[in-house]
Formats: sequence, C-alpha cells, structure tokens
Amino acid sequence: MSTSAIHNLSASLDLIRNTIESVLVKETEFQMLIAQEIASSNDSYEFIRSYESNRTMVKMSIILSGETEGISSTGEVFTEKDLDFSFGKTVNKLPLSQSYLNSMGTWAYTMKCPVTKNGKEIATLYVEYTFDSFEDALPYGFYNNSAMLYIMDTKSQRLVLKPTGMGERNAGHLNLDDFYRANNILEASLQKAVSETIDAGDDIMFYHDIQNKNSLIYMWAVNNGAIYLIGHVPIDAIQQEGRTVNHNILIVVVIMLAAFLLCCSLYYFSQREDDKIRKEREAEREIHNKQLAEALQAAQIASNSKTTFLSNMSHDIRTPMNVILGFTTLLAKDADNPVKVREYTRKITASGQHLLSLINDVLDVSKIESGKVVLTVGEFTLNNLVSSVEAIIRPMAKEKSQSFYVSVTDIKHEYVVGDETRINQILINLLSNAVKYTPENGNIWFRIIGLPQRSSQYEHIRIEVEDDGYGMTPEYLETIFDAFTRVENSTTNKVQGTGLGMAITKNIVELMGGTIEVFSEVDKGSLFRVDLELRIPNGQSDAEFWKGNGITKILAVDDDKEVCNSIQTLMRDTDVQVDIALSGEEALRMIQSFEGGDADYDVILLDWKMPKMDGVETAAMLRRFIPVSVPILFLTAYDGDEVLNEAYSMDNVGFFAKPFFVSAFKEAFLKIHTKPHDKKAMSVSEEERNSLCGLHFLVAEDNDINAEILSELLGIEDASCEIVENGQLALERFIGSSSDEFDAILMDIQMPVMNGYEAARKIRALERPDAKEIPIIAMTANAFSEDVKDALNAGMDAHVAKPIDMELLKKTIRQYIPYRA
Repeated sequence: MSTSAIHNLSASLDLIRNTIESVLVKETEFQMLIAQEIASSNDSYEFIRSYESNRTMVKMSIILSGETEGISSTGEVFTEKDLDFSFGKTVNKLPLSQSYLNSMGTWAYTMKCPVTKNGKEIATLYVEYTFDSFEDALPYGFYNNSAMLYIMDTKSQRLVLKPTGMGERNAGHLNLDDFYRANNILEASLQKAVSETIDAGDDIMFYHDIQNKNSLIYMWAVNNGAIYLIGHVPIDAIQQEGRTVNHNILIVVVIMLAAFLLCCSLYYFSQREDDKIRKEREAEREIHNKQLAEALQAAQIASNSKTTFLSNMSHDIRTPMNVILGFTTLLAKDADNPVKVREYTRKITASGQHLLSLINDVLDVSKIESGKVVLTVGEFTLNNLVSSVEAIIRPMAKEKSQSFYVSVTDIKHEYVVGDETRINQILINLLSNAVKYTPENGNIWFRIIGLPQRSSQYEHIRIEVEDDGYGMTPEYLETIFDAFTRVENSTTNKVQGTGLGMAITKNIVELMGGTIEVFSEVDKGSLFRVDLELRIPNGQSDAEFWKGNGITKILAVDDDKEVCNSIQTLMRDTDVQVDIALSGEEALRMIQSFEGGDADYDVILLDWKMPKMDGVETAAMLRRFIPVSVPILFLTAYDGDEVLNEAYSMDNVGFFAKPFFVSAFKEAFLKIHTKPHDKKAMSVSEEERNSLCGLHFLVAEDNDINAEILSELLGIEDASCEIVENGQLALERFIGSSSDEFDAILMDIQMPVMNGYEAARKIRALERPDAKEIPIIAMTANAFSEDVKDALNAGMDAHVAKPIDMELLKKTIRQYIPYRA
C-alpha cells in the first residue's frame, strides 16, 4: 500500500480536525463578544429575550451571579442542573458540556462564559450549539464516498453526527459499542487499546476487515479528545487514492509544461492588451469616482436637510414656547383682569397644542424610520371615519371662511377592516394642509370614491383631497414626501409646520399597501390622491333591522344623481327598495302618480338644498300626500343648527349629514322615534350625561404637578379624587377600600416601584367582584397606538393621552360609568 496515500489520509483527517477546532474557537470568540455586549447593556434579560436563534446558536441563556435560575431566549426559566460540565474539557478556556439531545431532538452541546463588568463577574452566559452546524464546514464525500466518518462525543461515546456524504448509516442511533458490533471489531485486546488511546486523547489507526474488505480503522482526537472522528476506509480505496495521486502528479507536470508553452504564446498578446486594459481601468476609476462624488453629494444634501429641519424646528418650537412664556408673564401682571386672563389662557392653550403636534410629528417620523410602526387592524365604518374627520376640519375651514365639500360615491361596502386611526391620521394631515395652504374664502373638496374591485374580498377606494389654494412648484413636488422638507416662499413661510407631515403620510399609506399621488400648479391649487384596498368583513347585511322596523321601500330625493346612485348601492344588501327623484317636483309627481296605489313609502330621504324647490318646501308639499307617520329625513351638508331650527317645526322629521351611509341613516331613523322636541331639554340632558358630579376616583400619579392639575380639574367638575404616588400604593389602597368607594381608577403608566400595567393586572387578579368591573383608565404621555394596545392587554378599559383633554376624559369615563340622574 502506498505510504503517500496513508499520509494523505492522515492529512485529510488533520484538516477535518483543524476545521472543527477552528469552528469551536470562533464560537467561543463570538460568545465572548456577546458577553461583553450584555455587560454594557442596561437590561441583560431583555438582551437575551431579543435574541433570535439560528442554525448554529439555537438558544442563549443567562444566570445572574448569586442566583441558581435565569432566563433563556426562548422565554423559559433556565438552570444549569441539566448540563454536565464534569468532563473538564474546554474550548479557548470556556467550559464545554457533554453532548445531549436538545428540545428539537438534535445532538447539541453548551459552552458557558462569564459576564464581567468593571472586573467583577455579574453573570454567566450559556449558549447551546448543534453538531449539525459542522456540516457546512466539512467536505462532502470522503474517498469517493467509500469511507465512513462519524463524530463521537468522548465522554458518552455517542455518535452525534454523520456528515452528509460520509457513508450510509446515520449517527445519533449508535454509540462506540454499536460501531464495534456493526463492523465486527470484537477483539477485547483491540477494544482495550482503543479505549486507552481515547482516554489519553491520542490518535489511533489500525487494520481490520469490514464486511469482507480489508480496511483501515481510524479514531482521530479533536479539541484534546473532547470529541473524536471515527470511521474506516477500505484499503482498495486508499490504494486507488495513491494511484490517483501519482496519476494526478503526472497530469500536473504535463499541464505545467503546456501552461508554460501557453504562457509564452500569450505573453505577446498580453502586451498588446495592456494598453486596452489600462484604459478600461481608468474609465472604471472615473465612474467609481463619479459615484463616490454623487454619494457624497447625497449625504451632504441629507445633512443639509436635517440641519435645515433642526433650524426650522428650533424656530417652530421656540415660537409657541415664547408665546407660552410671554403670556405666562402677562398672566402674573394682569391676574386681576378676568378678560385678559381668559384671552391669555386661550392663547397659551393654542400654543401648547401646537407644540404638542410638533412633538407628535417628530416621534412619528422616528418610529417610521426605525420600522416600529405597527398597524392596529379592526372593523370600522366609513361613516364614523368621515364624521370624525369632518368634525375636526369643518371648524378649521369655517374660521378662514372656506367652503368645505364632502362627497362619497360608488362605495359598495360601508363596513371595512383596516387601521382606522392611521387612516384618520392620513386624512387629517392632507385636509389640515389644505386648510393651511388655502387662502380665506377658498374651497376644499374631500372625496371618497369607490373604484372597481380587484377582489370580491376587498373594497378598493380612492381618497381625494383637493383645494384651490397656493399650489406648489414642480421642483418642490419632487421632494414633497421627503422628511425635513418644506415649501419656502413669502406666503407659505407664515404657515406653521415641521415638514414631516407628508413623509409620515406617505409611509403610512405604503405600510397599508396603498399609493399616494400629488398634482399641483402654483396659484391654482393641489390634488392629493390616495388609493387603498380595505378588506370587507363577513356578515355585514342588516336586513333584519329594516324588516323588523317595517321599512321595505324608501324614496330618496336629491338633485345630485351620484348621491342617489350611492344610496341605492349602499342599501343594496338591506332588502329595501330605493326609488330616486332628482328634484322636489319629480318627487311630488311620483307620489301623486301612485296615490292610492303601490307607492307606499316607509321613509322619505330629502336633500336640504335643491334648486327651485328646496327641502323644506318639498317636505311641506309631500305632507299633503303622505301620512305624518312616514318619517322625513333631511340630508344636509350644512351646519346642524340651521337645519334644526327649520326642520323641527315639522312633525316626524329628522336629519343627518351628508355623505349618505347606512349606519348614519339607521341612527337618524332610531333617533327620530326617541328625540325630545324641546331643544333646550336635549342640550341640558347631553351636558348632564357627561357630568362627573359626585364621582370619586382613585388616581395613581407620581408627578406632583400633574396630580395637582388633575385634582383641580376634577374639582371644577364637582368630582373628588384620592391620589397615590405609584402602582403599588394604588393596589394597596384599592385592596383596603370598600366595594363602592371608588367609581373608577385613573392610572399613570410610568411610575416608580410598580408601573401602571402591572398594577392594573394585579387589581384585575384580585378575588373580589368589583376588581373585575371597576373602570381603569390609562392616563399617560405614551400616546402611540401600541401604547393603547398595551393598556388594553393589561386589563385597562380605555386610554387617554396626556396632556389631559377634560371633555375627552369626561366622555371616556361616561362610557363606563352610566349617568345616574
């Protein structure tokens, strides 16, 4: 047998051994780096929890010094008792455990590493590795796949891995004794010699017949005998390897001669190509330099944008701060003048709200850039969405004497599934900008348009916000959705803003899978167009409600045909027949032509403003032909007070705002049967329903100033409160209270000793009935949608963001504490 071939086998085994030892050393070096990062982190447990496993490091655990239990990256409690480090083997001075089957059924081992900070050991880091990770570092096949190779754990003598392509049997099902029996190595003296070699951590190689083939058995120590490479190679394969080596040497010699001749032949041609290659490299260098220059320019532009943004933010923040500080000084001076005090406080409040909006914009951009924005998806109605936006925008437009038009057309499903809060944020950003950048007496249009559905499960909608305001230049349109950019001219510079709203809007739209476009001309106005697809929830049909209230046929009267068509589309699934008339005159003709026939309408929907014959006149004429028992509901795009004054002079009438939605129609129909006809009594009733008079609250607030403000505000509402400084005290005070002592708990979140989340969970877990029922309302400066979700998950009923809006707080409280006269 060729000595060189045997030497080649030894060299191959040495290469595999060195490869595995290098892998082990690299694992320890990386583990030591992780230990350094843990030492520098503020929360080692949080660091471990955030770790995501991979094929090599499947689990990471830590036990703090002086403790016997810790935590794993999988979230479970961890102890060292299930690991065996008694073998005494180390890798790069880190203790190595005996191999074991892990929770995934894979052979694994663990190394532990001390975590030191300022020269003191504060914890021990344990990392679990799998033997399968060696696969990528080992060669595929061995002696043309005729050789067998296993990796054996020395202490347990378990065969923990058979690399791919290294024979036909699987490791994990065998130990060393099975290896002996399978290969008929039964000589006691030979097994003893092997055992002594393994105990000494040495290598051994010997001849033996394996399945009637004369073979060479090897056992090669890895990492000072912590693990072994064991297997066998047929002698024929080794001899063939030797012949192959000799043959390859001859081939190499021939190739070298041929290469020499080829080099001589190519030398001449290479000289001719040098100039060409040199020129190409110079061209590439020029391109690379140009790319570097462009990257530098882009970085400078980004830096300049942020510098400009910081300058703008400095101005925008200082402006309301100057107002707040200035008027605070004036308050102290004119404290005895109630008129001036009210005016100063109004301006301080407005400036504080503007400052809060600036901070919210900056925080939104920060969350978007860090990828932490999470959509809170739920079912909502387009009616509520439009109503909430209109309630905010219409007063803003009215202050500037602007006309605000709202229309909804071709929508097939009013109930949809999506993130209502984020869609509301998109609309507020677009519409508030339209109000800001449109001069007085201008016009603003807000449209929701139903587009052809791409899928029967999704409503495809287009949102358009249009104005006839200042408009934008083509140059600015190219950067309008970039953060930190604002249009700069003598007109718009007077408008307050951060240059972040459009960047926030675009990111939210794209997060929802939608698109946004903008079209604009200077001095002509702008049009923003957002396309979204919102899922349609199951079981929207409300046919039973209409049938139960005896409504099977209605008449819709509006001079806008699109409005009439929209009513028919939205009422399609209710089993209610909808007839339409495009004028008051046409409606009268229809009623007259069917008098005594089949035109028995159950409800009349009547536009408030129509040409020639308006809604009031039409209603008066219709009452001559239809009974008073048939309700007439006015559709209006105007202020409610104007409609109330004229509409409630008639019998059995009501109104609701355009655009038409089935849910709004339903609410108006229910209201008309229960409405009080005394308008004063109705307004007093609404005020009383939101009153907090006589209520007693438990308040958890660690900030003395915030606690004092809240106490005074509740006192103004004739309510009382008891204030504690943290969640632990709130829990103890509630435990010591009687059953009905407190009407609700107002809970801050970030507090010492025990935070609001933990306090709420412990209160809900108490064994007393009122612990499950008492309203717990979070009042915190953590105002993102994720914070609202965390509060609800902790067992709280609602979330109110600081600074506290008393009207919002009153309405929120009254949702959970019914009004008692």
